[in-house]
Amino acid sequence: MEVMEVPADDVLLQRPWLPVSISGCQLLAKSWFGETAYRVLLTDMQGMWEERMDTADIQSRAQELNRRLRAPVKAFFSHLCEVVQPYLSGAAGRANREAQISLDRRDDGSVSLRLKSELEGLPFYWEFHCTPAPVALVCVQLVRPLLVMSRLLQRQVDQLGGLLVRKDAEIQDYRENGATLSRERLQTDAFVESMYREDFMAKTLPLLSSEHQDALGFDADLQQLYAAVVAHGNARKRKLSEEDDEPTTVVEEPPAVTSTPASGSVEPADRKPSHNGRGETSRAKMADRPAVQQPSVTSDPAERPTSKPKKKKVGLFR
Repeated sequence: MEVMEVPADDVLLQRPWLPVSISGCQLLAKSWFGETAYRVLLTDMQGMWEERMDTADIQSRAQELNRRLRAPVKAFFSHLCEVVQPYLSGAAGRANREAQISLDRRDDGSVSLRLKSELEGLPFYWEFHCTPAPVALVCVQLVRPLLVMSRLLQRQVDQLGGLLVRKDAEIQDYRENGATLSRERLQTDAFVESMYREDFMAKTLPLLSSEHQDALGFDADLQQLYAAVVAHGNARKRKLSEEDDEPTTVVEEPPAVTSTPASGSVEPADRKPSHNGRGETSRAKMADRPAVQQPSVTSDPAERPTSKPKKKKVGLFR
């Protein structure tokens, strides 16, 4: 029985978001291709779509789109990966010249990628039917990492601002002690954070507004930062999981035993004496006996005292 290869969200989470352009539509895409399975995520920052396919689904769709194809998935899946991966990785310039890909938006809100290529001299067709992704997947794969990246970049800006203030104080000290610049053009103004923020907003926002709105600026630096944030989050999850999996054994002490009758019954020490005085007689006999830590073993199995196993409390996971 063949095991399904489609990975969990954590595996796909480690894949970077890559800017791609298909049929004039600017998208961010991430994908995973196994031996006979794949998973694709697409977003245009207004919606997100996904498709996950295992071996059986791929075989069924291949027969539907290619009536003359009579081959197992492994025979043509490598060709599909080779043809489509350049388009999904933003390297369309390295794609097969004979391959053609187009994007269609459907009325039900889904997105379809249509691929046409040649396999051993015959036309080979494939379609990616990407349906709207659930909100939980959008948060895990995009929103949450972007929020962490934003917070991380803000802390970096704050640290750089503090460094500039200290540098200005150092330069001022040099000047007060007679140091001068050899070239006037190297002189800079003192850094004032409030003035810098106002000037930055006034100059940068108009530039961003004038740029092409469909262009998604997920460049190499942001991809590297995204990968670092995801790797750190996964490492923290593994650490917490390992701590939870460590078993904690707690052994309960057995109740104190005052006597071991031949019948094998165990009488607790705090047992109250009966009205006929037998309890006091038993305690008097026990006082005359020497202390024994292990019950004696008799040759007759019927007279052997029964011992209760010690109970162990184990953690949540065994």
